[in-house]
Amino acid sequence: MSAPSSKKLTLILGAELDKLVTLPWTWLTLVGTFILNLVIAAAFTSVGLQGGAGTQSILNIGLASMGYLHAGFIILGILATCSEYSGGQIRTTLTTIPWRGLQLSMKYLALAVITFPVAFIIAASGVLYTFIRMRDTAVEIEIDTMIKTLVGATGYLTLTTLLSAAIGALLRRTTPALVVLLGYYFIVSPLSRDIPPKFKNYFPDMAGYYIYMPPSSDEINVLTRMQGTGISMLWTLIFITVAIVFYRKRDA
Repeated sequence: MSAPSSKKLTLILGAELDKLVTLPWTWLTLVGTFILNLVIAAAFTSVGLQGGAGTQSILNIGLASMGYLHAGFIILGILATCSEYSGGQIRTTLTTIPWRGLQLSMKYLALAVITFPVAFIIAASGVLYTFIRMRDTAVEIEIDTMIKTLVGATGYLTLTTLLSAAIGALLRRTTPALVVLLGYYFIVSPLSRDIPPKFKNYFPDMAGYYIYMPPSSDEINVLTRMQGTGISMLWTLIFITVAIVFYRKRDA
């Protein structure tokens, strides 16, 4: 079978984008995540106002919802790869696009294209809300710091979505994938506080934390922003590679 041309690559990417855009759960998940982010940001901002937080705290408070926000992007990634299995649409997809590895790769690319701008908007909305509410108590915010922080938060959410999509492709069922990922992020990881930081920092969620939130001066065994990004990307690429290998070898 001949390899697809660049035109076919564009068509495959367009098809994957179309599937994601027309999937109702995509927009329900994103809208729900946006609303949840504002609610949590409002709650943390109210607490911050009572404590008289300063400029640095504006970013901290505006992104405090990240600990809950990534749940929506985990769900988005899982639905992106598992939704086709629930109704058997995957057979139609593989009949139309016989290049399995390429088709799944284009799905991840399409997911990243959709996730990145939406993740930026959602992350920025929390910071903007906090800044508006706390502008009277804050001094000038460094634009460079804000941009780096928001881009880092966007990158973290995008990588989390792709990692979730890869695990969803491996498990092929929505509920088991949700149990595994939400169980890790909200149960296993918080309970692993006794693990030394020099080891725990290499976990996907902890490495991702350093992408968007610079460490405080009293922290030890911390990662730089670039180290956190590299480790998070490595986790994501490993699971994507494994997912593609299994996808090519297993039956639909």
